Order: sequence, then C-alpha cells, then structure tokens
Amino acid sequence: MVNEFNEYVREAFSAAGDVVIKSMMGGYLVYFNGKLIGDICGNELFLKRTPTSDRLLADFELRYPYEGSKTLMYVFDRFEDTAFVLELLNGMYTELPEKKSAKAR
Repeated sequence: MVNEFNEYVREAFSAAGDVVIKSMMGGYLVYFNGKLIGDICGNELFLKRTPTSDRLLADFELRYPYEGSKTLMYVFDRFEDTAFVLELLNGMYTELPEKKSAKAR
C-alpha cells in the first residue's frame, strides 16, 4: 500500500531532484539526491537542521520527530511553494555530509 502523504512529499520535492523514501522502524527516511534530509512520522515531514533550513524555516515549529529522538527537526508544510522548496533542498544538499560508504567502516 502506498502511503498518500509519502507520495505527496515525493512528488512535491521531485521538482528539485531525486527523492527516495524508505521505511525505517515505524517511520520513513527521506533522501534527496542520495543524502538523508529528514523523516516522515505520523504524516508529518521533519527536516534536518542546516544553515539553510535554519534561515529559511526560522518561523517553522521545531519538534522531535519521534519519542526518544535526540534531534530537533523542522515540521515542514510549504509543499506548494516550488521556488521555496528548490532553494531549501538545494541549500540543504550542499550543507549535509556525503553518505558514508560501507567500505569506510
């Protein structure tokens, strides 16, 4: 069964690049062009904090995505604003670290 909210997020963000949503421990991880940018928990999107998200999402609510989480994240809901989404995701992408390869361990 396709989760409608996950598909909505994927479609809204796909204008900026490749978006993959993976199931993980009762929630979902959201990847943008191969980098983890956030979580979907309970039909809400939580985005990681970076200098770009701190600047562009300063008025958004910060919450923990799930019980026991150690990371405050932004609750995002401006999916229809394509220019905003592009600026946000492209900025976050440049600021987030590259995915560690399995060989590096």
